[in-house]
Amino acid sequence: MGLPTLSNRPRAGLLEHPALWDARSVDQRNEPGPGRKVDQLTSFAAAVVNVRWATTAVALVLTGSVVLQPDWITIGAASAVLANTIYRSLHPLVYSGSPTDQLLLLFEVALFWAVLAATGFWRSPLVIAAASILVVAGFAGGFQLAMRIGLVMTISLTIAEFATTEFTAVDMSNAIQWSALLLLTGVIAGYGRRISGEASRRHSATLDRVSQLTDANTLLFNLHRLAQTLPASLDQTEVLDSSLLKLRGLLDFDRAAFLLFEETDRTWVVAQQQALGIRGTIDPISLPEPAKRAISTWQATCEGDLSSHHPGLHPTSRSGLFAPMTTRDRLIGLVLIESHHAGHYDDHDRRTLQGFLEPVTLAIDNARWFGRLRRASVDEERSRIARDLHDRIGQSLACLGFEADRLVRYHQSGHQIGPELQTLRQGVRAVTAEVRDALYDLRADVAEDKDFEQTIGEFASRLADRSNLRIDVDSVTTTRLPLLQEREMWRIAQEALINVERHAHATAVIITWRCDQHQASLDVVDDGCGMPADNAGRIDSYGIVGMRERANSIGAALEINSKPGEGTTVRCYLNQT
Repeated sequence: MGLPTLSNRPRAGLLEHPALWDARSVDQRNEPGPGRKVDQLTSFAAAVVNVRWATTAVALVLTGSVVLQPDWITIGAASAVLANTIYRSLHPLVYSGSPTDQLLLLFEVALFWAVLAATGFWRSPLVIAAASILVVAGFAGGFQLAMRIGLVMTISLTIAEFATTEFTAVDMSNAIQWSALLLLTGVIAGYGRRISGEASRRHSATLDRVSQLTDANTLLFNLHRLAQTLPASLDQTEVLDSSLLKLRGLLDFDRAAFLLFEETDRTWVVAQQQALGIRGTIDPISLPEPAKRAISTWQATCEGDLSSHHPGLHPTSRSGLFAPMTTRDRLIGLVLIESHHAGHYDDHDRRTLQGFLEPVTLAIDNARWFGRLRRASVDEERSRIARDLHDRIGQSLACLGFEADRLVRYHQSGHQIGPELQTLRQGVRAVTAEVRDALYDLRADVAEDKDFEQTIGEFASRLADRSNLRIDVDSVTTTRLPLLQEREMWRIAQEALINVERHAHATAVIITWRCDQHQASLDVVDDGCGMPADNAGRIDSYGIVGMRERANSIGAALEINSKPGEGTTVRCYLNQT
């Protein structure tokens, strides 16, 4: 299966990732679907009830003077208005635009029309109560619905009054004034609905923004915790363990796996897994279909219905997320998380996983490269040890072998070999001491509980005992280097001292070590025979190759100054600012 490249794909920063800036708010994602209707009066329920009772109370007060007289029609009409107000307070009118809701609204309009017609049209003391239905219409459908109902109601009442009673100029004035008041009430209600809608949208946008920031904060917090742990180790196993633990803090899953792509044979190595029970490598053909899609598109894939026809990595999984790990335009791995519940993951989970993988991929890639460099360093160190053993112990063992062969021949010729055996025994003891010293030199190292000063002091003491060198150590420190840098500085000092022991023919060595917050410096000065001027700078002389490589690995500078008969100075310094 061919693997595409990313050279032409746009890069997105962490905070630009769609998982953080989803345009839909939580409320919008939970809105009812197209088949459901939304009650437009829910947001105005309290206002509608207050308007109903306020207009009803005013209408009843105005009716009071009439109620004192035996006008049973007015009393019945006022009772109908009060009963309607009580009923609608307990059972608010619902308006979602459906035919049933429209009929209920028109029924209430008809009720108020009949009340006004029965009690004197525009001269009715209950006319103020009709304002409540215009408020309801304005809140339910806005300007258009309120104006339609208001115009139909006012025009029809005016025409009915004109047709059934003697219509005077005063009646015309009342009709105009009350019609204007009712229509204005509907306009105000419609405008209130509009303002409330805009405020609601702004509030929704604010909640949406808060939701986005909350998602971003959650993801960034987890990434921060991840960043605190991942760089602490460049061991691939530790990085994968930490990544799996942090992933569980973001997403719920029943099983998961980190697969690393092996470019040599194009297989997938199971580097870490949980509850999958798989080991070794996986052939590309055996990958789940969603995983193949994720690899081909370089995007995380969400599969909500894993079935027997398209199973996941585990046969009992019913949903999953599959995401490629890419860095430097290269595919380095694949993350699979699966659940035994169908539809367990959604697009938001997919984007969350996509954003989470950016630092994880870098950490895993760093660990892989560090492992390769470490293996290369180990190979180089083995070669150095082999050369060291060959130069020191190998030659001594070869001499012992030649001497033993000579003694065998000497004994076969009838000569006494007692004194020669004693000399051979002394040689064996000397080689044994060399082997012991070589093993100690290899084991000697700085550690968390053993700093440079202590390590160099112990090594100098042993070296002085076996070589009769006078070694002085001058150390002034206010802090320690990071362990990796301090270890390389120690190895440089060790190599310089071993060179003095083997080649300098010196009687004294001065070691100077300085380390503070700004820099560290090491000087190894001997009073030996020195080196010719054209030989002091050669990078293949007296173990200088290893010293230069170690200095370069930590960004330090190495200087070697020597003159024949004047000794040699090896200086290494490291700036920390």
